[in-house]
Amino acid sequence: MSLFSANDTLLRSAVPRRWYASGIPCFLERPLIHLPRIAALPLALSFLHPEAQSQALPVVAPTRASHAMVVTVQHDASEAGLSILKQGGNAVDAAVAVQFALAVVYPMAGNLGGGGFMLIRPSTSGKHPHKMGDGKPHFIDYREKAPAAASADMYLDADKNIIKGMSLSGYKASGVPGTVAGMVYAESHYGRLGLKAVMAPAIRLAREGFILSEEETHFYHAHNIESFPESHRIFQRNGDFYKAGERFQQPELAVTLERIAADPTEFYKGRMAQQIADAMQKGGGLITAADMASYEAKDRTPLRGKYHGYEILTSPPPSSGGIVLIEALNILSGYKLRKIGADRSPEQIHLITEAFRRSYMDRGDYLGDPDFMHMPLAELANKKYAKAWRKSIDPVNPSPSATLVRPAGFLPEPPKIPIPPASTQTTHFSVVDDEGNAVSNTTTLNFFFGSGVTIEGLGFLMNDEMDDFASKVGVPNAFGLVQGPANAIGPNKRPLSCMSPTIVTRKSKLRLVLGSPGGSTIMTTVTNDIVSVLDNGLDVQAAADAPRFHHQYLPDVLQLEKNFPTDVANVLKARGYTIRQKTEFDEKTPGVWGDSELIAVDPKTGELLGGHDSRRGFGKAAGY
Repeated sequence: MSLFSANDTLLRSAVPRRWYASGIPCFLERPLIHLPRIAALPLALSFLHPEAQSQALPVVAPTRASHAMVVTVQHDASEAGLSILKQGGNAVDAAVAVQFALAVVYPMAGNLGGGGFMLIRPSTSGKHPHKMGDGKPHFIDYREKAPAAASADMYLDADKNIIKGMSLSGYKASGVPGTVAGMVYAESHYGRLGLKAVMAPAIRLAREGFILSEEETHFYHAHNIESFPESHRIFQRNGDFYKAGERFQQPELAVTLERIAADPTEFYKGRMAQQIADAMQKGGGLITAADMASYEAKDRTPLRGKYHGYEILTSPPPSSGGIVLIEALNILSGYKLRKIGADRSPEQIHLITEAFRRSYMDRGDYLGDPDFMHMPLAELANKKYAKAWRKSIDPVNPSPSATLVRPAGFLPEPPKIPIPPASTQTTHFSVVDDEGNAVSNTTTLNFFFGSGVTIEGLGFLMNDEMDDFASKVGVPNAFGLVQGPANAIGPNKRPLSCMSPTIVTRKSKLRLVLGSPGGSTIMTTVTNDIVSVLDNGLDVQAAADAPRFHHQYLPDVLQLEKNFPTDVANVLKARGYTIRQKTEFDEKTPGVWGDSELIAVDPKTGELLGGHDSRRGFGKAAGY
């Protein structure tokens, strides 16, 4: 059966070919998008700077639903979550179903061998009989963990120089995976239907297979899995690459999922744990059966912030994203951005970039694993500290990163080690159920297909998350992030992450559920989505599709997506910014990064609005 309707076929035939040449996969490759969705839309991008409108993605309306919504990067995963909601499951049930489904249908990032963060916000309306857990927000940290044998110099040669690629590829690049522990914990504490029920869609997709779109088949050509025989066999058919329209089945993974559903303890303390450890040891990795047995998901308290009357619920460490997001928004709260300029105007971009520059400077100096160190989070989130930073921002000209001086009197001295001023293949999804419970979840293998290693006989890929540690203090990682001793490699530590699942409320009512992949660009993408919706009035689809920009303190470069408006870029360059307008973050979609999967709640009608990022043509916002 075709993934596209007759309307979609008609629409594709009418779309100018120039949209294909833009370097950004456009909406016409996305399944199940119909003409009425576009025709009914007012000019959603009317708040964009005029030059930005001319080069933005084609205008698409948000998906609307009255009861519940799931938004993911892959349409089969969205349908898996939606099916669980229709069975009476809550947002956590649906989120767990989506996570396991993504491990099947989006193997370049969805995973069993990786980790991530799940932010849960129960409904506070008091109108529903089923209370989720204790009724309080929770942040489930199922981030990967360094093996016990890990050491600070494990990726250095005899001269203490980094061995290129060692933290990114192969068996020694992997941390202990946390995804299964996180999902089992979430389902048992906050779900309603039970693990077997919510895993059923993923098992079916693995056993029966799913149809690949042309865009998806391109991902399976990734070079980093060619040299690992099991990965090359499963995902590349030993060189006979999959083609659009073919069905991709994964029988080994189906059996693995069935085993987890029957007895999830097997993954960490049973026969499966030993299989994983044996494979890793055989390949020269460090993960042992004892490492697997000692892993546990952490139920942490989310961070809270405020922005123009909205409450921001976001990620605590080991995510650096939440505190960077709060600090940047605190700095921006002193401006009336919409009066200063339109969305993506040079005036707004300048102020937002300067907020990024300052919050990323603090990230590099102070953040790490909360189980191993104290971090001055309250001080970083202090509104007075943000005000002091704001005074250093010139209203027109950039502040060279090398000249920044942190406001005195707010924070302790950073570590006394000279530090020159974080993963692409992550994926995010958002869920809201018919009771108003919300889940924002970001999960990762780090880079495309992680370490490239598939565990023989089990059918799933392992992460290369060890690169998110500081392999050598003061030396940039694969994302150009330079990190301090707080994030040095250590036994059983969790690497600092940029993942930033976030939920926005106003007067205790749900307003926005969001997040993104993109390594070090995650926080800037999430911040820009918040600003676009809350300050500038864009709907969630327009916000997801708006052109992106990023600054991370060092290198002192303003990154712009390939199709960012040239006129705006030229204004910023004339002001003194060093501009780089090409991809540094996602080798498979040249010139673009991130993947916003957003849900908004209409404050007047309560209707749910879903926005799936049009940069990925095979995702879907699904609701009822």
